[in-house]
Amino acid sequence: MKVLITGSEGFIGKNLSLRLSEIESITVLTFSRQQSQQELVALLQDADFVFHLAGVNRPQNPDEFTTGNIDLTYSIYSIVADIAVKTGRKIPVLFTSSIHAVLDTPYGKSKREAENILLRLKDELDIPIYIFRLPGVFGKWARPNYNSVVATFCYNIANDLPLEIDNPQHQLKLVHVDDVISTFISAIEGKKVISRHDALLDVLPEYTTSVGELAEAIKSFEICRQTLITERVGSGFLRSLYSTYVSYLPIDKFTYSIKEHEDPRGRFVEIIKTKDSGQISYFTAHPGVTRGGHYHHCKTEKFLVIQGTAKFKFRHLITNERYELITSSAKANIVETIPGWSHDVTNVGTDELIAIVWANENFDSQNPDTIASLL
Repeated sequence: MKVLITGSEGFIGKNLSLRLSEIESITVLTFSRQQSQQELVALLQDADFVFHLAGVNRPQNPDEFTTGNIDLTYSIYSIVADIAVKTGRKIPVLFTSSIHAVLDTPYGKSKREAENILLRLKDELDIPIYIFRLPGVFGKWARPNYNSVVATFCYNIANDLPLEIDNPQHQLKLVHVDDVISTFISAIEGKKVISRHDALLDVLPEYTTSVGELAEAIKSFEICRQTLITERVGSGFLRSLYSTYVSYLPIDKFTYSIKEHEDPRGRFVEIIKTKDSGQISYFTAHPGVTRGGHYHHCKTEKFLVIQGTAKFKFRHLITNERYELITSSAKANIVETIPGWSHDVTNVGTDELIAIVWANENFDSQNPDTIASLL
């Protein structure tokens, strides 16, 4: 299948082009505003599906709304209609409109007129038309100070620039570009797309937030580099927002240093902390060195040796029952520490011992729940 993308150099176009390039059965054709009408005719003659993403939303001259949103759409309408009449080939067109199409602004009117032009293909020639009235779209490669406030905030915070916020309570409706592209690909594949009514389609999930909440969320991503306490970025809006923020980091921020605690036994380094699921750290121990020698009332830990060989010793604090085990990097074994059992770990190998540790709570020096005890 040959797919034509107008506006392929734009934010959504770049993301769509990349995703489509991952599908072996699809060849991507592109059209930009620098190309001629004759080139558009030739491309459409060869296309099996059209993504009409090109448009103008922040022109220097309002007349550009007509040329960029209405005239180009009419050209596509005319060529696709001509192909259908002469050959019987009906080329589906997917158009990215805007939620502003309901407004009587120059931009809104131009988008609404473009929608109506394409709907004539559906009404007159029964050509499949997909119209998405998109809210704010965010994600990687959006232009700061142009595509979305999310892009602007992410860029500014990642580059230590101030934010300008006029109304923190202003509400935003947002969709992530990956969800937009996945929905578009579903349309190509003939899968059902959620419809508001008739040809107007939706991208889900749609998120609602305020400008102030958005700013605070993105700031928290920067702060976690100092506190090590990560936000809940594994799902939903924060997952997509964090991914977007990281995409704006300059290359000199691809890495950052964290604190290391070192003594004659080796090193201990806290890597990442969570708000409600503990922390991940790692420690090292020189050959013959024993670490630990304590117990916990409620804290639990999981150890994974990734270099060297370790002997773990346990003693029940009431029954005095004892238990020992040896584990090494040769096999991925998790060793649990159990409340009410004192424990220590000794490097019994010849290499430096390195072990990853997860604890079910963040370390609190004022309440460490770590009591020294001999084994």
